[in-house]
Amino acid sequence: MKCLCFLGFVLTFLILMSQWGCIPWDLTMHIQPLKPPTAVPVKRSKVEIIKEQSNYLRFPLNEELETEAPNINEAAVQLIKFHGSYQQYNRDERGGKSYSFMLRTKQPSGKVPNKLYLVMDQLADQFGIGTLRLTTRQTFQLHGVLKHNLKTVLSTIIKNMGSTLGACGDLNRNVLAPPFPFARKDYIFAQETADKIAALLAPQAGSYYDLWVDGEKIMSADPPDVVEALKDNSHGTNFEGSPEPIYGTQFLPRKFKVAVTVPTDNSVDILTNDIGLVVICDDEGNPKGFDIYVGGGMGRTHRMEHTFPKLAEPLGYVPKEDILYVIKAIVATQRDYGRRDDRRMARMKYLVHEWGIDKFRTVVEQYYGKQIEPFQELPPWEFKSYLGWHEQGNGEHFYGVHVENGRLKDTSKKVLREIIEKFNLSIRLTPNQNLILCDVRSSWMQEISRSLRQGGLLHPRWVDSLNITSMACPALPLCPLAVTEAERGAPDILRRIRKMFDKVGLRTSDSLVIRFTGCPNGCARPYMAELGFVGDGPNSYQIWLGGAPNQSRLAQTFMEKVKLQDFEMILTPLFRAWKLRRMAGEPFGDFAIRVGFEELQQYISSWTETANTTKAGRNVRLERELVDNVKKLAEQQGTSVIGLISDILQKYIDSQAATDDKP
Repeated sequence: MKCLCFLGFVLTFLILMSQWGCIPWDLTMHIQPLKPPTAVPVKRSKVEIIKEQSNYLRFPLNEELETEAPNINEAAVQLIKFHGSYQQYNRDERGGKSYSFMLRTKQPSGKVPNKLYLVMDQLADQFGIGTLRLTTRQTFQLHGVLKHNLKTVLSTIIKNMGSTLGACGDLNRNVLAPPFPFARKDYIFAQETADKIAALLAPQAGSYYDLWVDGEKIMSADPPDVVEALKDNSHGTNFEGSPEPIYGTQFLPRKFKVAVTVPTDNSVDILTNDIGLVVICDDEGNPKGFDIYVGGGMGRTHRMEHTFPKLAEPLGYVPKEDILYVIKAIVATQRDYGRRDDRRMARMKYLVHEWGIDKFRTVVEQYYGKQIEPFQELPPWEFKSYLGWHEQGNGEHFYGVHVENGRLKDTSKKVLREIIEKFNLSIRLTPNQNLILCDVRSSWMQEISRSLRQGGLLHPRWVDSLNITSMACPALPLCPLAVTEAERGAPDILRRIRKMFDKVGLRTSDSLVIRFTGCPNGCARPYMAELGFVGDGPNSYQIWLGGAPNQSRLAQTFMEKVKLQDFEMILTPLFRAWKLRRMAGEPFGDFAIRVGFEELQQYISSWTETANTTKAGRNVRLERELVDNVKKLAEQQGTSVIGLISDILQKYIDSQAATDDKP
């Protein structure tokens, strides 16, 4: 008995010391992760209760879909997100809410088979508002689907090699990877890894297929290594016997985002994700493992300083054969320790921030069962859009199509369909709202270029460089969170900025990364921009400055509550200062950080004072000219100035009286 008591004491001591990080690694490897105590009641948000009582995302959504009402109730609104849809209404309309649904697809690496693209194009015309939206996470959004058409649209997508499962909701979203179809081992491996992570973290309980295709599971079998990793519960990552082995009844505290890339290629905004993976290759170019970042995220809330955007931090390196197990370990850490009482604070970035990266790594290692190796040094990041023509490396070509704000509509949408259908092309969506036509033979290139040009989809050399790197979220009129314009307002603002460039003497080739969002949630990642506009009221924006062109540094809040009509007064002096004081080749974001916001504010104040002085001087000149003209006219008519003015006023009064007398 004394021996058992002593062993119990030792075990308790080891667990406590492990939690405090005070004992060596080899003594902690076989201790189960210290999950939050279940005996103590924990405050939970309303959404957590809805998830728990939903029978794995079924109830009451299944009942609400059967009603005649054009909308669904609050609980069903939360659940349908997991199925890839948001309930919306047109906020431009007055006198009642015209409900519809937005559907978001899920394509790891942005890969879209030919058949699926043609189906999405057709569904947009038949059941949507006639447009396709390309998102910042390499997916389609289909707007304007009515409730009674949801099942038809979703089942059609599923039966044509597509899915919307997990495109929204508190679980892993679409997994990003560079979409470029290069015949290179590192790019191919990054895209294959994205596919496997998407399969590993997809919901398993079957409600998606029950609701939309009557229980028919129309999907291909997962790769063996994904199946093996999903089943493994060596270190407490799974709920044994649950239909949802990773997620359980509660799923995750909030949305979860993963991206995979290769060194230097930051087309995926790697540091903005909950998990960022970078493929590491050996000297022969063969993938051998991954550097891992954790804890990135963009969302925040105005005037709540405890919410903030955050860059992901280096966690370490793992060999490629372990990556699925480490992903599970990180997800389980967020699942078991992430906050469920306050959704504003529920993203994993706040857990990493609160704990610090060392404690976070220690807990992840307990779920992983091994020690994570040191992070391997990486070269600097670059952003490349790969627009226009490029060789794939296998004798064929791809063409990157610039799509303004990611919105395909009218002639451009029609022409793209004709090209994709005629040449049987597959496509890929980019994280910057553009589109890639893949596997193009040399003999097709001239005809495709001509057709794109006729459809208004210009070669990037003919598109303003400001537009090439800009992004905007949909915002008004359909997004319920938007407080001002983004997608609809961006084209005019970009034209105004180009005019400001011209005014201060900047060149046509001068550019910067500009992003727009209609609210602080940051869907277009404005906090990574050199110049970010974040909606904070009707026709009003926060201005963020100082992000890096390669998306490796956070911007900072520069000004708040800047009205749309005041942009010239604020931005023109900033661009003038950049023109005059930048170092050779210095980007705008780097310049803003180097000079400092206080000095930039002084530029604006000096510019405003000069403008007001000039305006006042112009008003004085106008007043003098008016007095001189009145004097000349009085002399011509042989009267005094007072007499002339009195005569003019009397004639005006008589004319107004005559007008009032008319029926």
